[in-house]
Formats: sequence, structure tokens, C-alpha cells
Amino acid sequence: MSKEATVLFDIPGPRAQRRNRILTAVVTLVLAAILAALLWRLADKGQFAEKLWTPFTKWTVWRHLILPGLLNTLKAAAVATVLALLFGIVFGLARLSDHWWIRLPAGAVVEFFRGIPLLILIFLAFFVPNKISPEIAESQFGQLQRISVDYFFSIFGVESNAGVVTVPAFAAVVFGLTMYNGAVLAEIVRAGVLSVPKGQSEAAYSIGLRKNGVMRLILLPQAITVMMPAIVSQIVVLLKDTALGFIIAYPELLQAGFKQVPANYENNVLQAGIVVAVIYIAINMSVSQVATWLEARSRRSRKTQAKTMGTGGAPPAAGVGVREQAVPST
Repeated sequence: MSKEATVLFDIPGPRAQRRNRILTAVVTLVLAAILAALLWRLADKGQFAEKLWTPFTKWTVWRHLILPGLLNTLKAAAVATVLALLFGIVFGLARLSDHWWIRLPAGAVVEFFRGIPLLILIFLAFFVPNKISPEIAESQFGQLQRISVDYFFSIFGVESNAGVVTVPAFAAVVFGLTMYNGAVLAEIVRAGVLSVPKGQSEAAYSIGLRKNGVMRLILLPQAITVMMPAIVSQIVVLLKDTALGFIIAYPELLQAGFKQVPANYENNVLQAGIVVAVIYIAINMSVSQVATWLEARSRRSRKTQAKTMGTGGAPPAAGVGVREQAVPST
């Protein structure tokens, strides 16, 4: 794949290949020298002292701090991923609607949540209900109305008592992750459906399928394969963004491993950061490997003319470099 010519450059010749090998060797040596200097500096400052690393060899540290933080991170990421995917599918397809009264509001919602920083969404979800709910409770709400409010918020795991709403940190983190990443996933879904060659839908319409059938039977099965790398990349971003929960004291991995451990053991901030970073890298690499397997399996099980997003640019127009596949009549 690396030897194929692209629209950006030709296949490198012998001289270019030699030059690339020399540059690669030089850059590797420079990076190795920088890493060696960094390690020497850390050793000179005593950062490799045994007492700084010993806490991470104790089971009590992992049992009471790191593993509960990891569990909270995975729990928030799992719930937010499911909700964000649902949000992305619904609003991504809504933006493709032929009806303006569906397409325009969906576009406004997506652009709104895509344009707000995630940290602000988490802050708003956590602090706004806690600030305005006392005024609501003291207003003209009757007892029956307050009971209805309590029941409504309890459905979403939000505590409410007599109209006074208390948003847990978990709910605020999940809300922020869902809205922001769901808006990004909506754009991925829309781009994935549009990347399928137009001739596919035209052939489906020609045999009498309605738009619902074209989307469900023709476009989405191919678009899923196209979107898989981009979706997985966004899920990895979502998982890392759970670390923003420490701002509102959500006990996730960064809060537990990077703040709690150094506060209780030898002030080993650097060592805690390295351990937490290794855990995040291992989780994200595992997610990427699973996604690679799913994409390969999906491509073996179905044929698609759409190119994977990010690997080949926009697909060519129908009739330009692509031979449209004939659709058998039924």
C-alpha cells in the first residue's frame, strides 16, 4: 500500500528512497539522544528512586485508588459512547432529511454542541441545575408538580427532592461527553452516508425502493464500514475526555491515580502520571485493535465501493474511475 502512487506524490525512486532512509536514521538518532538526555536528567534528580515507585507495587493502592478510578472511567465512557452513538445516528440522518423543518433544527443542534468546549458543557450540566433549582422550588410549583419534577429527574439518575435538583458528577460528565461527541459523530454519520457513490442510491431507486429502504438496505450497510475508523477515533477521544471529570471531582482514573496517589504517597507526581498514561494507552490501543478487527470482518462480509474515511479522500464521482455495480432485478 505504501508503494502506490497517490494524488499528492509519485512513487519514490532509488535516490529518494536512499534520502528517506538517511533522514529516518538521523531523526531516530536525534530522538534517541533527546530521550537519553531526559532519562539522565531524571536520574540526576532522583526520579528513579525506589521509594517513588513503590506505591504502585502495593495492592492496596490499586484496589482502593487506581482500579476504582479506572472502573469509573470505563463506566462513564461506556454509557457516553452508547448515548453519543444514538445521538449521532439520529441527528446525522436528520441532517440528510428532505424536510427542512427536520434538517435545519438538527443542523442547529449539531453545530451548537459541536462548537461549545466540552469542559463548559460539563460545568453547565453540573452547576446550572444546582444553582437554579432552589428558586424553582420556592416558586409557584405545587406539591404535585414537585413530585412530577422529582420523578422526571430520577429517570435520568439525577437526584431531586421537592424540586431541588442535585446533579451527580457522573451524570454531568456523561451529559457533556454525549452532547459534544454525539455532535461530532452526527457529522461522521452524515459524511459516511454521503461518501457512498451516488449510483448506488440511484440504482436502488430504479428498482422501486423508497428512501427508507435505500437508506436501510443500501447506504447504511456500506457507510458503516466507511465510518468505522473515524467512529473509533472519536470513541478514543471520548474515553480520554473522561479525564475532564476531575474538574467537578468525579473520581475517574486521572483523579484517583494522578491526584490521590501523589497526595498520599511521597508526592510522586511524575511517576503517577507515567502509570496513568500507560493505562490510558493500553485501553486505547485495545479499542483500536478491536475496531480494526471489526472493520476487516465487515469488509470481508460485504462489498462496498465507498472508501474508508481518512484513507483515500472523497470517493470519485459516479462514472469517474469507478464502474457502477449492476443491481439485479427482483
